[in-house]
Amino acid sequence: MIYLDNAATTKPDCECLKMAEKYLTEYFFNPSALYAEGYALHRELEQTRKNILNLVANDTNFEIIFTSCGSEADNHALFCGGKRGNIVTTEGEHSAIISTANELKQRGIEVRFAPLNSDGSVNVAELLKLIDGKTSLVSVIHVNNETGAINDVNAIAKRVKAINPNALFHSDGVQAFGKIPFKISKDIDLYSVSAHKIGALKGCGALIKRKSLVLKPFIFGGGQEKGLRSGTENVFGIKVFEFAALKKYEKIAENFEKVKNLKEKLINLLDKELFKIVSSQNSSPYILSIIALGVRGEIILHEVNDKGLIIGTGSACSSNEKKRYSRVILSCGIDESLADGVLRLSFCPETSEQEIEQAAQILNETVKNRMEIMK
Repeated sequence: MIYLDNAATTKPDCECLKMAEKYLTEYFFNPSALYAEGYALHRELEQTRKNILNLVANDTNFEIIFTSCGSEADNHALFCGGKRGNIVTTEGEHSAIISTANELKQRGIEVRFAPLNSDGSVNVAELLKLIDGKTSLVSVIHVNNETGAINDVNAIAKRVKAINPNALFHSDGVQAFGKIPFKISKDIDLYSVSAHKIGALKGCGALIKRKSLVLKPFIFGGGQEKGLRSGTENVFGIKVFEFAALKKYEKIAENFEKVKNLKEKLINLLDKELFKIVSSQNSSPYILSIIALGVRGEIILHEVNDKGLIIGTGSACSSNEKKRYSRVILSCGIDESLADGVLRLSFCPETSEQEIEQAAQILNETVKNRMEIMK
């Protein structure tokens, strides 16, 4: 099996799982309990927060709230940040942002969507035109989860603050964290991350927030996570997240170059008469969006799956919407006749060159055969 759908989820890192195993079998205590073992675990989790946070931010300015996933972190940011006036986001956001923004619209908040460039990045000039004195929150995805387009969120946040210093700035960093070398600037207020995209477990994520920012609780109950997210802490999941994040950041630059070479190799091996490349040269090396010309992407997905290749057709979280065409791809200006053939291939540092060569061969043969059948 060749797995090239790492943007949807990654294989858990066995070394990290082994390191965290004791938090299931030995240190299974409730970190919110008053007995000594629980308090000791609480203190260890505080160090875990610092270890993860320091990878992307200064812990004197920011703090981390653990969540169940990146989508929950996105929801928390928008529901607690977009309380008045209008919010501004982009047409290229993950469904967790789009759906939450539409819910806010139903609640009386004006929502403004900025258009995309052809590669899936936001049109910054048009985004800035949408911001005014009544804008309460701006949310711009860091790495587009379908095309891999990278938005310079630090630079965008600075320009947003120049227009409206009181507007909060949030970024969904799920596809960037652990993959793109990056540090959060002082102009970013909220940043969402997820564990299972970097070799950790599903069921764990985090919202990184500026310390001085006051948010209301998203989940009420026992007052965990400084009262912002009640529920007994998922210690095992959080520790796997910590170990996986530390491991990724040890070689983040090295992995970036390795995966970049893998992506370029695949692009070069794909038959240009059969495929159109959507992702730009400056996109994340971890994501490649292509179009199989003249055939449906979903058909190709199933046919290559039968041959041992696992890929995607876009965001896994959007597949439940039962829409034939990706809204992100259409927002890139791609016609529906081509949008039907979109495929997303996504990599990890463990992907081998041999797997890339085999994947290219399978894709080329499958699309060619399908086109001949359709003649």
